Amino acid sequence: MHEALTPPFDTKIALLVRDDLVAWQRLNVTAFLASGITAASPHLVGDPYADADGTAYLPLLGMPVLVFQAGADTLRAARERALRRGLPLAVYTSDMFRTGDDAANRATVAAVAGAGLDLVGLALHGPKSAVDKVTKGARLHPAD
Repeated sequence: MHEALTPPFDTKIALLVRDDLVAWQRLNVTAFLASGITAASPHLVGDPYADADGTAYLPLLGMPVLVFQAGADTLRAARERALRRGLPLAVYTSDMFRTGDDAANRATVAAVAGAGLDLVGLALHGPKSAVDKVTKGARLHPAD
């Protein structure tokens, strides 16, 4: 087991999803953002799983992922706070719903200055206190 994956955790993973998205969009954004954290932080991935029959399954992130919801203004503010703290970010913009591949997604983000991005989600991983400050104003996504 990786030391970074042993509780209590010194760091936190947070995903913020815009609160006006329909269910399929929220799920899509959450999945893409989690993949960004995983790609940037492979040390956060645990060991592979296996069931009692010996069937192997892929490893997962080895620490909790907190999913928050927030309005557009809170997402913009969170982006700015994360950048000021030097925390790496994954972003998902509304334009990405209209694309069909990774290159087109990157092109839609590259076409807009950072402050003008129409964010529908962002993800970050960092020290607990910094992540708490960045996510200020967002609320945990409801369970239903």
